[in-house]
Amino acid sequence: MLIIITYDVSTVSAAGRKRLRRVAKVCESMGQRVQNSVFECRVDQMQLEMLERRLLDEIDPAQDCLRLYRLTEPVDLHIKEYGKFRAVDFEGTLIV
Repeated sequence: MLIIITYDVSTVSAAGRKRLRRVAKVCESMGQRVQNSVFECRVDQMQLEMLERRLLDEIDPAQDCLRLYRLTEPVDLHIKEYGKFRAVDFEGTLIV
């Protein structure tokens, strides 16, 4: 399944800036950054539950905001891209 993760972490304190870096690292480990605080992740149900637990361990619910959106299949009917950024095609051939 394809999920979109968005977050807003309070960075007014040093602890908040550390939380922001940790949240971004967790997201980077499972998906690709599409904007500063927005990630696309292709995961199965078990990976989603693990990712959600890891993110909830990092944020401070009193100061931060975390949202996870599950996109319904087929995703090509629900996503339109404009501008210079093009997301990686998770289903296509990967050339390194």
